[in-house]
Amino acid sequence: MTIFGTSVSFYKMQGCGNDFVIIDNRELGVPESSMKDWAIALCARAFGIYADGLFFLENSDDPDQDYRWHFYNSDGSRAEMCGNASRCAGKLAHAIGLAPAEHVFGTDAGSIKAQVLLDGPDAGRVKVQLTPPQNTETNIVLDIDGEPLTVHYSDTGVPHVVVFVDDIKTLDIMDIGPKIRYHEHFAPAGTNVNFAQVLDRNTMLLRTYERGVEGETFACGTGASATQLLANALGLTDEYANLTTTGNEVLTVFLEEGNIFLQGAAELTFKGEFYLEALGLSV
Repeated sequence: MTIFGTSVSFYKMQGCGNDFVIIDNRELGVPESSMKDWAIALCARAFGIYADGLFFLENSDDPDQDYRWHFYNSDGSRAEMCGNASRCAGKLAHAIGLAPAEHVFGTDAGSIKAQVLLDGPDAGRVKVQLTPPQNTETNIVLDIDGEPLTVHYSDTGVPHVVVFVDDIKTLDIMDIGPKIRYHEHFAPAGTNVNFAQVLDRNTMLLRTYERGVEGETFACGTGASATQLLANALGLTDEYANLTTTGNEVLTVFLEEGNIFLQGAAELTFKGEFYLEALGLSV
C-alpha cells in the first residue's frame, strides 16, 4: 500500500497489433465474478491501460494442462478463444516460468497447444494449434440493405464470418461490419466479421471487425484461421497461407490433417503497476 493505494502488476503484450493486458492471477486470486469489471476498467482508453482485451493466467485443475486463462474483450464480454492472445499467453507463460516452450493451456473453447519457437528464422514467433473448427458452412446468402451478400462461416474457437472481396482497401468496414455482426442469422450471440482479398494461392489480405471490441482491430488470429480454412474449402488457397493484417503484420495459417495451426509474432511491449482504488477495483 502506498499513498496512491494498492498496486497490482500487469503485462502488456501485442500479437500482430492486437493488444492485451495480462494479469498473473496465481497469487493475486481475482475471482471470476470480478473479472468482467477488471476488463472494462483496464481496457478503457484514457481512464485505464487501454487494450483490445484482458486475460488472467492461473493454475489449471486439469493435469493435462500447464495452466489456464480467463479471457475478456474490452467491453467485458467473455470470449471462448482468441488466436492472437493465445500466442501472447504462450510466450509470456514460458518467459515467467509457468510453462515450457511447448505446452498446453486451457481456454473456454478447450485445450490449446502452444510452441514458442526458440531457433531458426522464426525464433521468437509462436505457433498454436487451435481447437477443431465447428459448424463450417459456405455460401450463406444474407440480406444486407435489401441486397444479397454471400458469406461463409466457421467457429474456430469463436464464431467468424468471412467475406471475400475484390478490393479490401476501399471497403467501409465500419458500415458493413456491424450489419453482418448483428445480423439475425447469427443471433443471439452475433459473430466476428472478416473481409479477405485473395492475391494468390498462398497470400491474402485481411481486415476484421471484431465482436466485443465493436470495431476494426489490427489483427485477429482466429479470424485469420477461419479465413484460410474457408478459402481452402472453396478452392482459393493451398494448405497454408500468409495473411497480411490491417496492422501490416503477417499471420501464417497451416491446415494439417484436419488441424489448424496459427503462427505469428507475440511481443511484450511493457510491464508496470496500476492502482486498484484509482480504477474502482478490488480483489
